[in-house]
Amino acid sequence: MSDGNDNKAGSNQMWGGRFAEGPSAIMREINASIPFDKALWRQDIRASKAHVAMLGAQGIVAPQDAATISAGLDQVAAEYAANGVPENWDLEDIHMTTESRLAELVGPVAGRLHTARSRNDQVATDFRLWVRDAVDEALAGLNALQKALVARAGEHVNSIMPGFTHLQTAQPVTLGHHLMAYYEMASRDVSRFADARARMNQSPLGAAALAGTGFPIDRFATAKALDFDRPTDNSLDTVSDRDFALDYLMAAAQCALHLSRLAEEFIIWASQPFGFVTLPDSLSTGSSIMPQKKNPDAAELVRGHAGRIIGSLTSLMITMKGLPLAYSKDMQDDKPPVFEAAGLLTLCLAAMTGMVDSTKFRTDRMRQAAELGYATATDLADWLVRQANIPFREAHHITGGAVKLAESKGIALDQLSLEELQAIDPRITEAVYPALDVEASVASRASHGGTAPSQVEQRVAQARAALGME
Repeated sequence: MSDGNDNKAGSNQMWGGRFAEGPSAIMREINASIPFDKALWRQDIRASKAHVAMLGAQGIVAPQDAATISAGLDQVAAEYAANGVPENWDLEDIHMTTESRLAELVGPVAGRLHTARSRNDQVATDFRLWVRDAVDEALAGLNALQKALVARAGEHVNSIMPGFTHLQTAQPVTLGHHLMAYYEMASRDVSRFADARARMNQSPLGAAALAGTGFPIDRFATAKALDFDRPTDNSLDTVSDRDFALDYLMAAAQCALHLSRLAEEFIIWASQPFGFVTLPDSLSTGSSIMPQKKNPDAAELVRGHAGRIIGSLTSLMITMKGLPLAYSKDMQDDKPPVFEAAGLLTLCLAAMTGMVDSTKFRTDRMRQAAELGYATATDLADWLVRQANIPFREAHHITGGAVKLAESKGIALDQLSLEELQAIDPRITEAVYPALDVEASVASRASHGGTAPSQVEQRVAQARAALGME
C-alpha cells in the first residue's frame, strides 16, 4: 500500500503520467500486498461505506451517487464473502482491488468514493479496525481460559500438591491456589488488551495522505459510524502511527509468555516421573515407533508458538524504529506479523483452555510428592522458633538434620519417631507432629493471598462473581 491520491478507479497505474515505463516484474511483486492485506476486506468495505455516507451527508458527493456507491460496496462484499478476494497483483492491494471491482459494477461514479481520503488514512483505518477486532477476540479467549481455571480451582481448593522453587519441592500448596495463579496472570493480560483497545479507539479516517483535506468532511461522523470514540488529532501522526499494532503485539507477547508457562507446567506434570496429570486424548499425540507414548504436543506447540508471537513483536518494532514522518512503504510490512500473531494467539488460548478444562488431575500423586518432598520442612523450622524459642538460623540447621534422616530412610518428616527427632534436638516434643502434616501446613498459611483453602475458596468466589459465573 503506497501513497495514493489518484482517483482513477480501476487503474493499474496509480502513479499516472509521472513515469514513462510501467513497473518491472520485480517491482510488481515486491510492491503488491494483496496476498496478505486481502484479510482486511471486511474492514475496508465498512470504512468505505462510512466514508461515502459522510460525503453524501456533507454534500461533497451527490446523495444518489453516494447511495449507488454504497449499494455497489455491498455487492462487492457479497462476492468476497462467497468467493474470496481475487488476487490481481497489478491492482496492488485490497483498496484498489475493491475500487476496481466497484467501478465494474457501478461505472465511473465509483471514482467519487476516494474523494477526500488517501490510501494512507484508508489503510490506517482498516488496519486499526482489524486490530481492534483481534483485541476483542483475545479478550473473549482469555475470558474462556479464566472461567476454565476458576472452575477447576474450585474443584481443588483442598487438593494438596508440592509448591516449587527452582523446580525443587519447597512448601505444600493447594492445586486450587496453583491454578488461580494463572487466573491472576490472565487477569493482567485482560487489562493490557483492554488498555490497548482504549488507546487505539480513535479514527484515522479523514487524515488523508498526511495533511488533512480541504473538503468540508465530518471526521466525527465517520468516527461514530465506525464505533470509534473520536477522530485522531494530528494528521501526520495518524498516517504514520502503528502504536496500536505494537500495543496489541506487546499484550499478545505477554499473554503468550503466560500461556507458555502454563503449557510447560502440563508438560512436566504429564511426564512419568511426575505423573500429576493425565492429558486429554484430544490434545495429545502418539509416537510413530513407540506405542506407549502419549505426547503433550498441543502444550509443546503453545510453548513454541510463544516464540513466534514474540518474534512478530520484534519484527514490527524494528520496522518502525527508524521511520521519519509520515508514511513510508516499509509500513506495508506491518500486517503479516500482526496477522500471524493473532492467529497463533487464538489457537494457543483455545488449546490451553481445552487442556485446563479436560485434564485429569491425579491428586493422589500430587499429595504423595508433597509428603515425600519434605515440603513441611519450613513448618518444622517455624515450630522450633515459635515453641522452643530457637533463633531461626539454628532452627534451619536442626530441620536440615531431620530432612537428611527422613531422606535416608525414604519416609516423610511426620513419619520420623519422636525419639529420632529428639536425637537431633531434645527440645522437640510430641506437639511438633501437627505442624508436620501437609494439611495443617497449607491451612496455616491463611494470610491474604496465601494457599490456605479458606483463602483460595474466597478468591475463587470473587473470581466467579467477576466473570459472571454465579
